[in-house]
Amino acid sequence: MTKIVHILLIVLLTSLQATAQTKVKVAIFAPLYIDSLFDGTNYKLGNANFPKYVLPGLEFYNGALLAIDSLKTAGKEIDFLIVDTKSTVPIQTTLQSEAFSKVSMMIAAFTNRTEAKLLATVAYERQIPLVSATYPNDAGITNNPFFILVNSSLKTHCEGIYKYLQRNHAVGDNIVYIKGKGAIEDMIEGYFKESARFTASIPVKWQTLPLTDSFTAAQLCSKLDSTKNNVLVCGDVHESFGIKLVRTLAAQKSFRCTAIGMPTWDGLKELDKPEYKSVEIVYSTPYNYPRSVPISKALAQAYHTQWNARPSDMVFKGYEMTLRFAQILLDHGTKTLNHLSDNNYKLFNEFDFQTVKNAFNKSQIDYLENKKLYFIKK
Repeated sequence: MTKIVHILLIVLLTSLQATAQTKVKVAIFAPLYIDSLFDGTNYKLGNANFPKYVLPGLEFYNGALLAIDSLKTAGKEIDFLIVDTKSTVPIQTTLQSEAFSKVSMMIAAFTNRTEAKLLATVAYERQIPLVSATYPNDAGITNNPFFILVNSSLKTHCEGIYKYLQRNHAVGDNIVYIKGKGAIEDMIEGYFKESARFTASIPVKWQTLPLTDSFTAAQLCSKLDSTKNNVLVCGDVHESFGIKLVRTLAAQKSFRCTAIGMPTWDGLKELDKPEYKSVEIVYSTPYNYPRSVPISKALAQAYHTQWNARPSDMVFKGYEMTLRFAQILLDHGTKTLNHLSDNNYKLFNEFDFQTVKNAFNKSQIDYLENKKLYFIKK
C-alpha cells in the first residue's frame, strides 16, 4: 500500500510541475481523485485503505507515463499536461488556463457523458483532436469531426457480431438471440436487425428469446437443439445477466453451446472459471493485448521494474493511446486526422477510423470511429 501511495505522490507532483515550452503539447485527462486522497502531500486514507475506484485512472496514467518516457528516450520534442478529471478544481478552470492554451491534442479516459461532451465542445472550438479511449463511447456527440472514438460504439459491435455469425455460424448452427429487458437492450436488438437488413452475403437466421433477469434454465433450454451447436447471442449489456447466461448454459451437459456476449464481457474474470469450460465464450473488443508478444513483455517488465506490479489492460491502453497518437501529431501536425489508421504506428492494435455520418444529414460528420474489432474466444 505504501508503494501505491508513493506512486500517487509522483502523480500529484508531476501534475503540478511546469514544463518547458516545446513544439507540440498534449493534454491527458484521467480520473485520478488526487484531492480525495491527499491533504497537500499527505495521504488521507491511511496505508490500509486504498479505494478500488482509483485504480483504472491511475493505471491509465501510469501507462501514459511509460509512453512519455519512451518518447523522451527517442528524443521526441513534446510537452504533456496531466489533468485530474476528479479534481476539486473544475475542468473548465484548467481549460481556460495558460497551461492549456498551447495544447494541440487531448487524450481522455472518460467516466461519464458530461466530461466527454465538455471536452468535445472544446475540441471543436479549437479544432484539435480529442482521442476518447474508454466508455461512454459517442456520449451523444454529433457534428464534431475532431472527436475520435477509439472504443467502438454498441452499434459497431452489433454490426461486427452479425458479420461474425455470417462467417462462422450461418450454416448448420442453431442461433438464438437472447433479448434482454430494458431501453438499451431494445436499442441493441434494433442494431442487430438493422445489420441483417443492410449486410450483404449469407443471411443469418435466428430465433429470438426474450428473457428477464430471473430467467430459468427451462426457459433457456426451450430454444436449444441437442443435435446442433447452439449459438446464443446475449443482447443484454449487464454483466450479471451475461454471467448467469453462461452459468446456466454450462449446466446443460446435453447441449453444445457458444455464448456470444456484448463488449461488457471484456475483462470479466468470472468467465474464466473452470466450471464454464464446456461453453465456448466469444466477445468483441477494439482492444487486444496478448501478453506473449515481445512488446507486451517489454512493457510488463518496465512496469514491474518501476512499480513492482503487473500491468492491467488500462496500463496498456494508456501507453498505446499516448505513444501512438502523440507520435502521429508530431509527424503530421494539422493533418493528424488523415493518418489515424496508419499501420506504421501500430503498437498492439490495428485501428480503422471511419467517418460516422449523421442519420438525418448525410453531409454531416458526427465523429470519427474505430471500426476494427477483435473477437476474443475462451
